Amino acid sequence: MSASLSNPPVRGLALRRSVTSAVGWIACGIGLALVIFPLLDIVGVVTLNGLAAINWNLFTKDTGGPALGMANAIEGTFIITIFAMAIAVPIGVGAGIYLSEYGKNRLGSTIRFLSDVLTGTPAVVLGYFSYIVFIISFGWGFSLAAAAITIAILIVPYLARISELALTQVPNTMREAAFALGGTDTTVVFKVVLPAASSGVITGALLALAISVGETAPLIYTAGWSDYAWNGQFTHAPIAYLTYVIWTFINQPDAHSHSLAYAAAFLVMMVVLTINIGVRLMVRRG
Repeated sequence: MSASLSNPPVRGLALRRSVTSAVGWIACGIGLALVIFPLLDIVGVVTLNGLAAINWNLFTKDTGGPALGMANAIEGTFIITIFAMAIAVPIGVGAGIYLSEYGKNRLGSTIRFLSDVLTGTPAVVLGYFSYIVFIISFGWGFSLAAAAITIAILIVPYLARISELALTQVPNTMREAAFALGGTDTTVVFKVVLPAASSGVITGALLALAISVGETAPLIYTAGWSDYAWNGQFTHAPIAYLTYVIWTFINQPDAHSHSLAYAAAFLVMMVVLTINIGVRLMVRRG
């Protein structure tokens, strides 16, 4: 008799759980669709239009020539990224090493706080700051130097924090064993700890690379734009880049400019996708 009295509440509780679970799954499905469908639409439109616009002239002719290619923008993006990474990687990884190994003090806390602030700073604000400092105050003009330094400033906080996290995951027993064998601080850090955390550090570098390739706002204020290839000057010489083609050419009235914009968007998307696949592989290997 007690079992018969308890069955209705149990069945009611099970029904409420089933209804709540169904509502939750439906809400999750709607949320997933709201994220995936626009993403698929963007990727599909960029891929279809970008592939249709790909031709040999894109890689061999400049935007200022009669054939209207993108060789100058592709070259400029590559050069800006290389110089930005050359500046940012030593500083970012070095900061991560300091924070991990010696940063348990007030200076380390200050560096972490400033890194978090820089990470949350809008890129356009950083670009405007660089415009005032490098372009106006230093008198460099739109140039590779201003662009590369600005992108380096943008990605250093990411490198520092990711490197710190990777290095802190190295077991302390490895450090203690290296010190017990007579290793100095430099030997322990660069011969034991850093190699052990190499996959995490490389992952941070790849993420920073993806950020640098896809940035537009800081470069508008620092790199300017040139219809021709880089002339080898670090200052007083604007330089082309792919994201400018996307941002500007899509607003032009002719179909050929639209094709260049879609081609540039497709190339940037493929580069970022390749980098993210590399990040996944590094994470799995780690």
